[in-house]
Amino acid sequence: MNPRNITRLGGIALTSALLAGVAAPAFAGSFYVQEQSTRGQGRANAGVGADKGVQSLWWNPAAIAGTQRELYVGAHGLILDSDVDDRGSSLAYNVPVTGVGVISNTEAVNGDPHVHEVVESGIVPNFAVSMPIGDRFNVGLAVQAPYNFTTKYEPTDFARYDALTSELRSANVSLVAAMSVTDWLDIGAGFDAQYAKATLSSALPNVPVPAVLSPAYVINPASDGRNDLEGDGWDYGWNAGAQMHFGRLDLGLSYRSEIEHELEGSVNISGLTGLLAGANVSADGGATFTTPWYATVSARYAVNDRLTLNAQVNQIGWSEFDAIRVAYTGGGSTIVQDYDDVTTGAIGFDYMIDPTMTVRAGVGYDPTPTPDDHRTARIPDGDRWLYAAGLSKTVGSMTFDGAVTYIDIDTATINDTRDLYGNGLVVSSLRGEAKGSGVGFSLGATWNF
Repeated sequence: MNPRNITRLGGIALTSALLAGVAAPAFAGSFYVQEQSTRGQGRANAGVGADKGVQSLWWNPAAIAGTQRELYVGAHGLILDSDVDDRGSSLAYNVPVTGVGVISNTEAVNGDPHVHEVVESGIVPNFAVSMPIGDRFNVGLAVQAPYNFTTKYEPTDFARYDALTSELRSANVSLVAAMSVTDWLDIGAGFDAQYAKATLSSALPNVPVPAVLSPAYVINPASDGRNDLEGDGWDYGWNAGAQMHFGRLDLGLSYRSEIEHELEGSVNISGLTGLLAGANVSADGGATFTTPWYATVSARYAVNDRLTLNAQVNQIGWSEFDAIRVAYTGGGSTIVQDYDDVTTGAIGFDYMIDPTMTVRAGVGYDPTPTPDDHRTARIPDGDRWLYAAGLSKTVGSMTFDGAVTYIDIDTATINDTRDLYGNGLVVSSLRGEAKGSGVGFSLGATWNF
Protein backbone atom coordinates (compact mmCIF):
# COMPACT_ATOMS: atom_id res chain seq x y z
CA MET A 1 0.00 0.00 0.00
CA ASN A 2 1.48 3.34 -1.03
CA PRO A 3 1.33 6.54 1.06
CA ARG A 4 -1.31 8.09 -1.22
CA ASN A 5 -3.74 5.22 -0.60
CA ILE A 6 -2.96 5.36 3.12
CA THR A 7 -3.92 9.03 3.20
CA ARG A 8 -7.13 8.53 1.20
CA LEU A 9 -8.37 5.55 3.23
CA GLY A 10 -7.32 7.18 6.48
CA GLY A 11 -9.36 10.28 5.70
CA ILE A 12 -12.47 8.27 4.80
CA ALA A 13 -12.33 6.03 7.87
CA LEU A 14 -11.51 8.91 10.17
CA THR A 15 -14.42 11.01 8.94
CA SER A 16 -16.75 8.04 9.33
CA ALA A 17 -15.67 7.29 12.88
CA LEU A 18 -15.84 10.89 14.00
CA LEU A 19 -19.30 11.51 12.59
CA ALA A 20 -20.50 8.32 14.24
CA GLY A 21 -19.16 9.58 17.54
CA VAL A 22 -21.68 12.42 17.50
CA ALA A 23 -24.31 9.98 18.71
CA ALA A 24 -22.25 7.94 21.14
CA PRO A 25 -22.52 9.96 24.36
CA ALA A 26 -26.30 9.73 24.42
CA PHE A 27 -26.28 5.99 25.06
CA ALA A 28 -24.43 5.43 28.33
CA GLY A 29 -26.73 3.96 30.98
CA SER A 30 -25.13 5.93 33.79
CA PHE A 31 -25.65 9.15 31.81
CA TYR A 32 -29.33 8.58 31.09
CA VAL A 33 -30.96 11.25 33.26
CA GLN A 34 -33.83 9.45 34.98
CA GLU A 35 -34.30 12.30 37.49
CA GLN A 36 -37.57 13.59 36.03
CA SER A 37 -39.67 13.78 39.21
CA THR A 38 -38.48 15.41 42.44
CA ARG A 39 -41.09 13.50 44.43
CA GLY A 40 -40.19 10.21 42.75
CA GLN A 41 -36.48 10.85 43.18
CA GLY A 42 -36.99 10.83 46.96
CA ARG A 43 -37.70 7.08 46.72
CA ALA A 44 -35.22 6.28 43.89
CA ASN A 45 -38.17 6.50 41.44
CA ALA A 46 -39.96 3.52 42.98
CA GLY A 47 -43.68 3.62 42.20
CA VAL A 48 -43.48 6.82 40.15
CA GLY A 49 -45.22 5.19 37.16
CA ALA A 50 -48.27 4.44 39.36
CA ASP A 51 -48.29 7.86 41.05
CA LYS A 52 -50.74 10.61 40.07
CA GLY A 53 -49.86 14.12 38.88
CA VAL A 54 -47.70 15.98 36.40
CA GLN A 55 -44.43 14.92 38.04
CA SER A 56 -45.00 11.40 36.68
CA LEU A 57 -45.49 12.37 33.02
CA TRP A 58 -42.08 11.06 31.88
CA TRP A 59 -42.95 7.68 33.37
CA ASN A 60 -46.65 7.37 32.51
CA PRO A 61 -48.90 9.72 30.48
CA ALA A 62 -51.98 8.32 32.27
CA ALA A 63 -50.74 9.98 35.49
CA ILE A 64 -52.63 13.23 34.78
CA ALA A 65 -56.03 11.62 34.11
CA GLY A 66 -58.62 12.96 36.57
CA THR A 67 -56.26 15.50 38.16
CA GLN A 68 -56.79 19.20 38.75
CA ARG A 69 -54.80 21.92 37.03
CA GLU A 70 -51.14 21.47 37.99
CA LEU A 71 -47.84 23.09 37.13
CA TYR A 72 -44.48 21.63 38.14
CA VAL A 73 -40.96 23.04 37.95
CA GLY A 74 -37.96 21.03 39.11
CA ALA A 75 -34.16 21.06 39.07
CA HIS A 76 -31.77 18.18 39.66
CA GLY A 77 -28.11 18.72 40.46
CA LEU A 78 -25.35 16.12 40.44
CA ILE A 79 -21.94 16.30 42.11
CA LEU A 80 -19.67 13.50 40.86
CA ASP A 81 -16.33 12.09 41.94
CA SER A 82 -14.98 10.09 38.98
CA ASP A 83 -11.56 8.65 38.17
CA VAL A 84 -10.11 6.91 35.12
CA ASP A 85 -6.72 5.13 35.40
CA ASP A 86 -4.40 3.73 32.74
CA ARG A 87 -3.88 -0.04 32.76
CA GLY A 88 -1.42 -0.49 29.91
CA SER A 89 -2.72 1.53 26.93
CA SER A 90 -0.61 1.37 23.77
CA LEU A 91 -0.38 2.27 20.08
CA ALA A 92 0.75 -0.25 17.46
CA TYR A 93 2.37 1.30 14.33
CA ASN A 94 2.55 -0.58 11.02
CA VAL A 95 4.40 1.71 8.58
CA PRO A 96 4.89 0.57 4.95
CA VAL A 97 8.32 1.26 3.45
CA THR A 98 8.93 0.92 -0.29
CA GLY A 99 11.26 -1.98 -1.04
CA VAL A 100 11.34 -3.08 2.59
CA GLY A 101 7.78 -3.97 3.60
CA VAL A 102 5.97 -3.01 6.77
CA ILE A 103 7.88 -1.86 9.84
CA SER A 104 5.90 -2.50 13.03
CA ASN A 105 6.34 -1.40 16.60
CA THR A 106 4.16 -1.03 19.70
CA GLU A 107 4.61 1.86 22.11
CA ALA A 108 3.04 2.69 25.46
CA VAL A 109 0.90 5.83 25.37
CA ASN A 110 2.68 8.34 27.55
CA GLY A 111 0.66 10.89 29.43
CA ASP A 112 -1.02 11.33 32.79
CA PRO A 113 -2.08 7.80 33.86
CA HIS A 114 -4.58 9.04 36.46
CA VAL A 115 -7.44 11.35 35.43
CA HIS A 116 -9.61 12.80 38.20
CA GLU A 117 -13.08 14.38 37.88
CA VAL A 118 -13.65 13.09 34.37
CA VAL A 119 -17.43 13.49 34.46
CA GLU A 120 -18.47 17.08 35.12
CA SER A 121 -21.13 17.96 37.66
CA GLY A 122 -24.19 19.92 36.55
CA ILE A 123 -27.87 20.83 36.88
CA VAL A 124 -30.78 19.55 34.79
CA PRO A 125 -34.21 21.27 34.88
CA ASN A 126 -37.64 19.91 33.96
CA PHE A 127 -41.16 21.29 33.63
CA ALA A 128 -44.71 19.95 33.30
CA VAL A 129 -48.25 21.33 33.23
CA SER A 130 -51.68 19.66 33.09
CA MET A 131 -55.17 21.03 32.38
CA PRO A 132 -58.52 19.22 32.71
CA ILE A 133 -61.00 19.34 29.84
CA GLY A 134 -64.38 18.43 31.21
CA ASP A 135 -64.76 15.71 33.81
CA ARG A 136 -62.88 12.88 32.08
CA PHE A 137 -60.09 14.34 29.97
CA ASN A 138 -56.74 16.06 30.67
CA VAL A 139 -54.07 17.46 28.39
CA GLY A 140 -50.49 18.06 29.40
CA LEU A 141 -47.14 19.41 28.27
CA ALA A 142 -43.78 18.24 29.68
CA VAL A 143 -40.20 19.29 28.94
CA GLN A 144 -37.39 16.98 30.07
CA ALA A 145 -33.67 16.45 29.46
CA PRO A 146 -33.26 12.65 29.27
CA TYR A 147 -29.63 12.67 28.05
CA ASN A 148 -27.27 15.30 29.43
CA PHE A 149 -23.60 15.06 30.41
CA THR A 150 -20.03 16.28 29.88
CA THR A 151 -16.72 14.39 30.18
CA LYS A 152 -13.31 16.05 29.73
CA TYR A 153 -9.68 14.94 29.41
CA GLU A 154 -6.55 17.03 28.96
CA PRO A 155 -4.36 16.86 25.78
CA THR A 156 -1.66 15.19 27.89
CA ASP A 157 -3.87 12.43 29.39
CA PHE A 158 -3.37 8.79 28.38
CA ALA A 159 -6.95 8.56 27.04
CA ARG A 160 -6.60 11.50 24.63
CA TYR A 161 -6.79 9.35 21.47
CA ASP A 162 -10.20 8.10 22.57
CA ALA A 163 -11.62 11.34 23.98
CA LEU A 164 -10.87 14.91 24.96
CA THR A 165 -14.29 16.58 25.32
CA SER A 166 -17.67 14.84 25.12
CA GLU A 167 -20.65 17.13 25.65
CA LEU A 168 -24.29 16.22 25.12
CA ARG A 169 -27.37 18.38 25.60
CA SER A 170 -30.91 17.18 24.97
CA ALA A 171 -34.52 18.30 25.33
CA ASN A 172 -37.63 16.15 25.09
CA VAL A 173 -40.99 17.89 24.60
CA SER A 174 -44.09 15.74 25.21
CA LEU A 175 -47.69 16.61 24.34
CA VAL A 176 -49.98 14.28 26.31
CA ALA A 177 -53.69 13.46 26.43
CA ALA A 178 -55.22 11.32 29.23
CA MET A 179 -58.68 9.98 30.01
CA SER A 180 -60.44 8.48 33.02
CA VAL A 181 -62.18 5.54 31.35
CA THR A 182 -63.82 4.16 34.50
CA ASP A 183 -63.51 4.68 38.23
CA TRP A 184 -60.55 2.27 38.25
CA LEU A 185 -58.92 2.70 34.82
CA ASP A 186 -57.01 5.70 33.43
CA ILE A 187 -55.24 5.74 30.06
CA GLY A 188 -52.94 8.21 28.33
CA ALA A 189 -50.80 8.74 25.24
CA GLY A 190 -48.28 11.31 24.11
CA PHE A 191 -46.19 12.59 21.22
CA ASP A 192 -42.46 13.24 21.80
CA ALA A 193 -40.22 15.69 19.96
CA GLN A 194 -36.59 15.17 21.01
CA TYR A 195 -33.63 17.44 20.28
CA ALA A 196 -30.03 16.30 20.71
CA LYS A 197 -26.81 18.25 20.30
CA ALA A 198 -23.31 16.82 20.74
CA THR A 199 -19.84 18.38 20.73
CA LEU A 200 -16.91 15.95 20.69
CA SER A 201 -13.15 16.15 20.31
CA SER A 202 -10.12 13.86 20.58
CA ALA A 203 -6.42 13.78 19.76
CA LEU A 204 -4.99 11.95 16.74
CA PRO A 205 -1.53 10.33 16.70
CA ASN A 206 0.79 11.22 13.86
CA VAL A 207 2.80 8.42 12.28
CA PRO A 208 6.59 8.57 12.86
CA VAL A 209 8.90 8.19 9.90
CA PRO A 210 10.48 4.70 9.71
CA ALA A 211 13.89 6.04 10.72
CA VAL A 212 12.64 6.80 14.25
CA LEU A 213 10.22 3.87 14.59
CA SER A 214 12.12 1.82 17.13
CA PRO A 215 11.77 0.67 20.75
CA ALA A 216 13.27 4.02 21.73
CA TYR A 217 10.45 6.00 20.10
CA VAL A 218 8.39 8.09 22.52
CA ILE A 219 4.87 9.28 21.66
CA ASN A 220 4.82 13.06 22.05
CA PRO A 221 1.48 14.80 22.76
CA ALA A 222 2.89 17.99 21.21
CA SER A 223 2.95 16.28 17.80
CA ASP A 224 -0.67 15.09 17.93
CA GLY A 225 -3.33 16.10 15.48
CA ARG A 226 -6.86 16.87 16.61
CA ASN A 227 -10.47 16.43 15.57
CA ASP A 228 -13.46 18.53 16.60
CA LEU A 229 -17.05 17.94 15.65
CA GLU A 230 -20.61 19.03 16.32
CA GLY A 231 -23.96 17.53 15.39
CA ASP A 232 -27.62 18.12 16.18
CA GLY A 233 -31.15 17.31 15.12
CA TRP A 234 -34.86 16.96 16.04
CA ASP A 235 -36.57 13.56 15.86
CA TYR A 236 -39.84 12.07 17.08
CA GLY A 237 -41.45 9.25 19.06
CA TRP A 238 -44.48 8.39 21.20
CA ASN A 239 -45.48 7.12 24.63
CA ALA A 240 -48.55 5.42 26.10
CA GLY A 241 -49.66 4.10 29.46
CA ALA A 242 -52.41 3.05 31.82
CA GLN A 243 -53.08 3.21 35.55
CA MET A 244 -55.39 0.89 37.48
CA HIS A 245 -56.74 1.68 40.94
CA PHE A 246 -58.03 -1.11 43.19
CA GLY A 247 -58.72 0.37 46.60
CA ARG A 248 -55.36 0.55 48.39
CA LEU A 249 -53.44 -0.74 45.34
CA ASP A 250 -52.42 1.40 42.36
CA LEU A 251 -50.76 -0.16 39.32
CA GLY A 252 -49.06 1.53 36.37
CA LEU A 253 -48.03 0.19 32.95
CA SER A 254 -46.30 2.37 30.37
CA TYR A 255 -44.18 2.31 27.23
CA ARG A 256 -41.98 4.96 25.65
CA SER A 257 -40.92 4.28 22.08
CA GLU A 258 -37.45 4.23 20.61
CA ILE A 259 -36.52 7.30 18.55
CA GLU A 260 -34.54 7.04 15.34
CA HIS A 261 -32.24 10.05 15.31
CA GLU A 262 -30.69 11.70 12.30
CA LEU A 263 -27.96 14.14 13.28
CA GLU A 264 -26.48 16.61 10.83
CA GLY A 265 -22.92 17.49 11.74
CA SER A 266 -19.55 18.85 10.76
CA VAL A 267 -16.09 17.43 11.36
CA ASN A 268 -12.75 19.24 11.35
CA ILE A 269 -9.49 17.28 11.36
CA SER A 270 -6.24 19.21 11.68
CA GLY A 271 -2.59 18.84 12.62
CA LEU A 272 -1.89 15.58 10.77
CA THR A 273 1.47 15.44 8.99
CA GLY A 274 3.55 13.13 6.81
CA LEU A 275 1.65 10.09 5.55
CA LEU A 276 -1.58 11.44 7.07
CA ALA A 277 -1.39 15.05 5.90
CA GLY A 278 -4.06 14.44 3.26
CA ALA A 279 -6.55 13.36 5.92
CA ASN A 280 -6.89 16.91 7.29
CA VAL A 281 -10.43 17.80 6.32
CA SER A 282 -13.46 19.95 7.04
CA ALA A 283 -16.62 18.17 5.92
CA ASP A 284 -20.36 17.79 6.46
CA GLY A 285 -21.99 14.46 7.18
CA GLY A 286 -24.75 12.67 9.01
CA ALA A 287 -25.34 9.74 11.33
CA THR A 288 -28.46 7.69 12.09
CA PHE A 289 -28.98 5.68 15.26
CA THR A 290 -31.85 4.53 17.46
CA THR A 291 -32.41 5.37 21.13
CA PRO A 292 -33.84 2.67 23.43
CA TRP A 293 -37.47 2.01 24.26
CA TYR A 294 -38.64 1.98 27.89
CA ALA A 295 -41.28 -0.34 29.40
CA THR A 296 -42.34 0.23 33.02
CA VAL A 297 -44.37 -1.75 35.55
CA SER A 298 -45.08 0.17 38.74
CA ALA A 299 -47.07 -0.35 41.94
CA ARG A 300 -48.08 1.58 45.06
CA TYR A 301 -49.81 -0.02 48.05
CA ALA A 302 -51.30 2.01 50.91
CA VAL A 303 -50.69 -0.05 54.04
CA ASN A 304 -52.70 2.48 56.03
CA ASP A 305 -53.56 6.18 55.91
CA ARG A 306 -49.93 7.15 56.52
CA LEU A 307 -47.65 4.49 54.98
CA THR A 308 -47.45 3.66 51.26
CA LEU A 309 -45.08 1.06 49.80
CA ASN A 310 -43.70 1.51 46.28
CA ALA A 311 -42.00 -0.68 43.68
CA GLN A 312 -41.02 -0.31 40.04
CA VAL A 313 -39.31 -2.37 37.32
CA ASN A 314 -38.10 -0.85 34.05
CA GLN A 315 -37.01 -2.77 30.98
CA ILE A 316 -34.82 -0.59 28.77
CA GLY A 317 -34.31 -1.70 25.18
CA TRP A 318 -30.72 -0.60 24.67
CA SER A 319 -30.32 -3.34 22.02
CA GLU A 320 -32.02 -0.89 19.63
CA PHE A 321 -28.65 0.84 19.68
CA ASP A 322 -27.08 -1.96 17.67
CA ALA A 323 -25.13 0.20 15.23
CA ILE A 324 -24.43 3.73 14.01
CA ARG A 325 -24.94 4.18 10.29
CA VAL A 326 -22.91 6.99 8.79
CA ALA A 327 -23.23 8.78 5.44
CA TYR A 328 -20.88 11.44 4.13
CA THR A 329 -19.57 12.76 0.83
CA GLY A 330 -17.88 9.88 -0.93
CA GLY A 331 -19.16 6.94 1.10
CA GLY A 332 -20.52 5.57 4.35
CA SER A 333 -20.12 2.86 6.96
CA THR A 334 -21.87 0.86 9.68
CA ILE A 335 -20.26 0.87 13.12
CA VAL A 336 -21.44 -1.95 15.39
CA GLN A 337 -22.25 -1.07 19.03
CA ASP A 338 -24.19 -4.12 20.34
CA TYR A 339 -25.50 -2.57 23.56
CA ASP A 340 -27.42 -4.87 25.91
CA ASP A 341 -31.01 -4.59 27.14
CA VAL A 342 -31.11 -3.95 30.89
CA THR A 343 -33.63 -4.31 33.69
CA THR A 344 -33.63 -1.65 36.39
CA GLY A 345 -35.67 -1.59 39.58
CA ALA A 346 -36.41 0.26 42.80
CA ILE A 347 -38.35 -0.11 46.05
CA GLY A 348 -39.32 2.62 48.51
CA PHE A 349 -41.93 4.10 50.81
CA ASP A 350 -43.84 7.29 51.61
CA TYR A 351 -44.81 8.15 55.19
CA MET A 352 -47.22 11.02 55.86
CA ILE A 353 -46.24 12.76 59.09
CA ASP A 354 -49.27 15.05 58.92
CA PRO A 355 -51.60 16.22 56.11
CA THR A 356 -48.99 18.78 54.97
CA MET A 357 -45.74 16.81 55.28
CA THR A 358 -44.51 13.49 53.85
CA VAL A 359 -41.11 11.80 54.12
CA ARG A 360 -39.91 9.07 51.77
CA ALA A 361 -36.91 6.88 50.96
CA GLY A 362 -35.91 4.22 48.45
CA VAL A 363 -33.20 2.03 46.94
CA GLY A 364 -32.65 1.48 43.20
CA TYR A 365 -30.40 -0.57 40.92
CA ASP A 366 -29.34 0.68 37.46
CA PRO A 367 -27.03 -1.67 35.50
CA THR A 368 -24.97 -0.42 32.58
CA PRO A 369 -25.90 -1.45 29.02
CA THR A 370 -22.31 -1.05 27.81
CA PRO A 371 -20.67 -4.37 26.84
CA ASP A 372 -17.33 -5.00 28.55
CA ASP A 373 -15.52 -5.22 25.19
CA HIS A 374 -16.89 -1.85 23.97
CA ARG A 375 -16.41 0.40 27.01
CA THR A 376 -14.39 3.53 26.22
CA ALA A 377 -12.95 6.50 28.06
CA ARG A 378 -15.58 8.72 26.44
CA ILE A 379 -18.29 6.75 28.27
CA PRO A 380 -16.69 5.34 31.48
CA ASP A 381 -19.90 3.61 32.52
CA GLY A 382 -20.58 1.20 35.38
CA ASP A 383 -23.45 -0.41 37.28
CA ARG A 384 -25.10 1.90 39.85
CA TRP A 385 -26.86 1.55 43.18
CA LEU A 386 -28.99 4.52 44.25
CA TYR A 387 -29.92 5.34 47.86
CA ALA A 388 -32.47 8.17 48.14
CA ALA A 389 -34.49 10.13 50.69
CA GLY A 390 -36.95 12.97 50.28
CA LEU A 391 -39.45 15.33 51.88
CA SER A 392 -42.62 17.11 50.72
CA LYS A 393 -44.27 20.10 52.37
CA THR A 394 -47.62 21.60 51.31
CA VAL A 395 -48.33 25.28 51.91
CA GLY A 396 -51.73 26.37 50.60
CA SER A 397 -51.94 25.40 46.92
CA MET A 398 -48.17 24.83 46.64
CA THR A 399 -46.26 21.64 47.41
CA PHE A 400 -42.47 21.84 47.74
CA ASP A 401 -40.38 18.70 47.24
CA GLY A 402 -36.75 17.96 48.02
CA ALA A 403 -34.63 14.84 47.62
CA VAL A 404 -31.04 13.69 47.99
CA THR A 405 -29.52 10.61 46.34
CA TYR A 406 -26.21 8.85 46.90
CA ILE A 407 -24.98 7.06 43.76
CA ASP A 408 -22.51 4.19 44.16
CA ILE A 409 -20.88 3.36 40.78
CA ASP A 410 -19.16 0.00 40.40
CA THR A 411 -15.57 -0.14 39.15
CA ALA A 412 -15.58 -0.90 35.41
CA THR A 413 -12.87 -2.04 33.01
CA ILE A 414 -12.15 0.10 29.93
CA ASN A 415 -11.21 -2.18 27.05
CA ASP A 416 -11.32 -0.83 23.50
CA THR A 417 -9.17 -1.77 20.52
CA ARG A 418 -9.58 0.45 17.48
CA ASP A 419 -7.98 0.80 14.04
CA LEU A 420 -7.72 4.60 14.14
CA TYR A 421 -7.34 5.21 10.41
CA GLY A 422 -9.15 2.15 9.04
CA ASN A 423 -6.11 0.70 7.28
CA GLY A 424 -4.00 -0.93 10.00
CA LEU A 425 -1.54 1.96 10.09
CA VAL A 426 -2.15 2.79 13.77
CA VAL A 427 -4.08 0.53 16.15
CA SER A 428 -5.04 1.92 19.56
CA SER A 429 -5.39 -0.45 22.52
CA LEU A 430 -7.05 1.53 25.28
CA ARG A 431 -6.83 -0.26 28.62
CA GLY A 432 -8.04 1.37 31.81
CA GLU A 433 -10.23 1.30 34.88
CA ALA A 434 -13.08 3.66 35.80
CA LYS A 435 -14.64 4.19 39.20
CA GLY A 436 -16.69 6.84 40.93
CA SER A 437 -19.61 7.94 43.06
CA GLY A 438 -21.97 10.87 43.21
CA VAL A 439 -24.52 12.82 45.20
CA GLY A 440 -27.68 14.15 43.59
CA PHE A 441 -29.90 16.97 44.88
CA SER A 442 -33.45 17.58 43.63
CA LEU A 443 -35.76 20.53 44.32
CA GLY A 444 -39.22 21.08 42.91
CA ALA A 445 -42.50 22.88 43.37
CA THR A 446 -46.01 21.90 42.23
CA TRP A 447 -48.81 24.46 42.04
CA ASN A 448 -52.44 23.32 42.03
CA PHE A 449 -54.46 26.16 40.49
